[in-house]
Amino acid sequence: MSRSAAQARLAAFLPHAGAAYTQHRNEDRGQGQHHAVSRLSAAVRRRLISEAEIAELVLGMHGYAPAAKFIAELYWRTYWKGWLEQHPSVWHDWRAECARLTEQGLPEGYAAAVEGRTGIDAFDAWARELFETGYLHNWARMQFASIWIFTLGLPWALGAAFTFRHLVDADPASNTLSWRWVAGLHTPGKVYLANAERIQVQTGGRFRAQGLTKTADVPRETSVPDLCRIREPAVPDLQAPSLLLLTPEDLSLETEVRLQGLDVRRVVACRRHCSGAADIAAVADGLQRATGHWGVAARWVDDVDAAVAVAQEDGVAQIVTGYAPVGQVADSLAAHREAIPIAEHRRAWDEQAWPYCRKGYFALAQHIPALLGTAALAPLPA
Repeated sequence: MSRSAAQARLAAFLPHAGAAYTQHRNEDRGQGQHHAVSRLSAAVRRRLISEAEIAELVLGMHGYAPAAKFIAELYWRTYWKGWLEQHPSVWHDWRAECARLTEQGLPEGYAAAVEGRTGIDAFDAWARELFETGYLHNWARMQFASIWIFTLGLPWALGAAFTFRHLVDADPASNTLSWRWVAGLHTPGKVYLANAERIQVQTGGRFRAQGLTKTADVPRETSVPDLCRIREPAVPDLQAPSLLLLTPEDLSLETEVRLQGLDVRRVVACRRHCSGAADIAAVADGLQRATGHWGVAARWVDDVDAAVAVAQEDGVAQIVTGYAPVGQVADSLAAHREAIPIAEHRRAWDEQAWPYCRKGYFALAQHIPALLGTAALAPLPA
């Protein structure tokens, strides 16, 4: 996984990002046949390529109206991140619930679900595809989650943990909150109920999912997520000698204009921030580009403790990294902020959109044209 590979994939997808995407985006033609969607999610999740870069090229080829559906889907990822930034307790509560459920013993039916042995043909095929490839079509993810929760009666938290563990594009916000949305917890009173006839149509007749429930028993939550202010990070001091810490949250910092003058003395990455081979490959690619851009040496270290030790050995004034939204990386950085100043670069795309992500998605969606205009990516539609 690399930035150049992501750019090549985007170039191949660009001609299809307009009318073709709008018409065919929800068609799941099977493993290895997901050609109607961009398949850029793993790269965007690590920001090997940014949302702004993608939007600029898509709008340049198609204009806003023909590409509006693709741009809207691009902003769903932004929405999930922005919402979780303002409701961080959801992340911590989910992790605690997964630990509790695991400790008390996994429920009956869990093993059959994760091994693809439920007898529901579509669900079992998607479970195997996820395990074998690390990918599921986005539409299939919703059906999978719905069947898990409402037909199989399994805890949504364990389903979210299963997909988070196996998805190559696993993201704390998108994964956790998508499951809550399907379960009817994100928007009270609104659930996503899988439908056998719809599955048959959207999969080209490959599946005839039998036994799906027609009613939704919405899980209960013990508390309503608190609304918090968006965390304001320390801003990098461009003149201060710095250790640049690359994480899977942002691996193309060298492309950011606001960081061009940063005084980088060394670049490091933590093995503990990498959850699998895809992370390792992506971070290695980011290290190579960053060292070439800033002309300094790179080094892998075990964890943030080791990164702090390197910073102290080098005598730098700060550690600079890409902004870490709510998730594992943010958790690991939070425990080290007193040892050395840790400055985070937050991209303009997020800064401009996140204030509109406090409630439902459509509170953000109505601002998308203006946000694109602010970013100088497209003229405001009439």
